Amino acid sequence: MTQTIEFKRLTPHPQQQNWTLDDVAALFALPFNDLLFRAQQVHRAHFDANRVQLSTLLSVKTGGCSEDCGYCSQSARHDTGLERETLMDADEVIEVARVAKENGASRFCMGAAWRGPKTKDLESVKKMIAGVKALGLETCATLGMLKDGQAEELRDVGLDYYNHNLDTSPEKYADIVSTHSYADRLDTLGKVRKAGLHVCTGGIVGLGETRADRVGLLAQLANLDPQPDSVPINNLVKIEGTPLAGDQAVGWTEFVRTIAVARITMPRSYVRLSAGRQQMDEATQALCFMAGANSIFYGDKLLTTGNPDVTRDKALFDKLDLKPL
Repeated sequence: MTQTIEFKRLTPHPQQQNWTLDDVAALFALPFNDLLFRAQQVHRAHFDANRVQLSTLLSVKTGGCSEDCGYCSQSARHDTGLERETLMDADEVIEVARVAKENGASRFCMGAAWRGPKTKDLESVKKMIAGVKALGLETCATLGMLKDGQAEELRDVGLDYYNHNLDTSPEKYADIVSTHSYADRLDTLGKVRKAGLHVCTGGIVGLGETRADRVGLLAQLANLDPQPDSVPINNLVKIEGTPLAGDQAVGWTEFVRTIAVARITMPRSYVRLSAGRQQMDEATQALCFMAGANSIFYGDKLLTTGNPDVTRDKALFDKLDLKPL
């Protein structure tokens, strides 16, 4: 006889931003199988559970960033051996995007290592966005903090998504970054939403945070109004020369729990299994998809760190009977 499990609390309506810290902590505390079961229910109510959105990420300007984010190889304040590079030519970026589309990507993300874009740089990025959009791809950019009017400029040339991660909880943030504040991050997200762009924002697991910090991060994300369209969950890739290179990794079950809680609290968002996949075995990735992840970065590099190559991902998708969106 099959037993039906019923939960007292269902996911709030997407427009109700009322996830308390206690609510989110209670989800993390569920037995592992019950948590995944609930995440599957929520996922299937809003998405095809066997389809995954594929994004490709390209660093269009690498290194030399003035910020001191403790996890980042691109900070000029960290000695990671990364060479500083100038902004790529728009035609070169568009060609990379064309190849990404041929390989199955539906969204192309462009990242630049800046505190925020200067006017002269923004003009070059706008050419990239317009060219990628003309290929029929969704466009995404992560360029740091935006000034008034810049989100509208990006929107007007065809930008669809803007990524600006919250990284961790408000309480933990000052331990990770000192050159800008949590409020600065939220301010940029507000500019992005006001311009009518889709918001892509998530965080990083493995920054030396506690479970309470992971609870705080997801509560912040889930209570954004409206909720993010895309939520990347990154597993820290430790880079020699960064302050967080020696921090202890988070166990795989805790990472899967984080994916599941993100799915339950943000039922209509794409939850992206992001950085750190190259270090995950196939079973852990499969559990993340079971927990509600339905987006990945696709291609052999994420900004400056490695990512599973296309052949490896296609083989995994075949094993799991997953199809790209």
